[in-house]
Amino acid sequence: MMPTATHISLRTRYTQIRQQSEQLCAPLATEDYVVQPITDVSPPKWHLGHTTWFFENFLLVPYLKNYEVFNSKYPFFFNSYYESQGPRVHRSHRGNMTRPSVEDIYQFRTHVDRHLLDLIEQIENSSEAWADEARFTLEIGLQHEQQHQELLVTDIKYILGNNPLFPAYDPSDVDQGHSARPAGWIEVDAGMYQIGHESEGFCWDNELSAHQVYLQDYAIQDRLVTNGEYLEFMLAGGYDNYEYWLAEGWDWVKSLESKSPLYWYAVDGQGWHHYTMQGFRPVDLNLPVTHISYFEADAFARWKGLRLPTEQEWEVACRLTEPQIKGNFLEQQSWHPQGVGETEATQFLGDAWEWTASAYLPYPNYPRFKGALGEYNGKFMINQMVLRGGSVATPQSHMRITYRNFFQTDKRWQFTGIRLAR
Repeated sequence: MMPTATHISLRTRYTQIRQQSEQLCAPLATEDYVVQPITDVSPPKWHLGHTTWFFENFLLVPYLKNYEVFNSKYPFFFNSYYESQGPRVHRSHRGNMTRPSVEDIYQFRTHVDRHLLDLIEQIENSSEAWADEARFTLEIGLQHEQQHQELLVTDIKYILGNNPLFPAYDPSDVDQGHSARPAGWIEVDAGMYQIGHESEGFCWDNELSAHQVYLQDYAIQDRLVTNGEYLEFMLAGGYDNYEYWLAEGWDWVKSLESKSPLYWYAVDGQGWHHYTMQGFRPVDLNLPVTHISYFEADAFARWKGLRLPTEQEWEVACRLTEPQIKGNFLEQQSWHPQGVGETEATQFLGDAWEWTASAYLPYPNYPRFKGALGEYNGKFMINQMVLRGGSVATPQSHMRITYRNFFQTDKRWQFTGIRLAR
């Protein structure tokens, strides 16, 4: 498990995070680095290059004296969405580029890392204003790379999971025969509650400013919805009854080739199987259902006569039941959500990102980052829904209870799941 920023030096933390990205790619063949099956999925080599460009562009170029960029053509390829940083390759074309090669990108990372460690030494030995600015940008860069570690895992899964050979990322054995206790309810009284980040540690601008909200009495389930529970919805014709679906969701359902969660396949005579990072496996009915769109999560809740929690309800319930950041995260290397068995685990943190019924919008007095980094979150606050809690692909040291993830309603290549409320 990676220590938190308060326990290790900035230099060590930078090195560990950068190495972890490369370790995630270690099981790949060279060909796996280049593939882009859909627009949402970027090639692994692009993630490795983009995070490196971030450090070079926002730290080395402005703060390290006499620094020369590794390749002046790379910003066009590795800029993601920063309008202030100039033109870039269209997102859907990232997989069309055979060059730079994977070898070139690793050389790029080595070059930037060497100079960045020099800059860190200067930052730590300076009390000038520029050093504070650089330290803040460096922290964003580290958090940014950890976000891309999650994307690496989920993008690699999509790349391998859409290969007809279903190659395993991690061929180790998977425990079978899990159990799941009956779902219970966490009752929360009506009242005023504090929402948002208010400690001294890092947070994204979209977690600010902390504010009070009034919540009515509500209850939220004490675990995630399982594959078995979701299969009941499927067998009951949930995908064929428009009454459970939002209008856009119903249009989306009719376009599906398979009316099931992503990676699920009906195998003749053998029941439902799905692709996991350990390969093609029977669906374990007692494990949390994942790779679910918002449309599916909302339809399932309606079918049950329940609803999805708001993000405020989710945050309050998590604070009351799981105040410590622990769970099934990237560091555990399980690569798949785990069951609760007969334990008291509530799964608020780790396992699967949980769709909420809240649109992704700014909090009151939202303090958007200044300059180019202001493009990081604020401009995406439209047509997306909030997810909470992290997943098996989220670095634990990157997670907070107040963390707000967000995706469009049809997205499901991330480890996304369901928790019900009433």
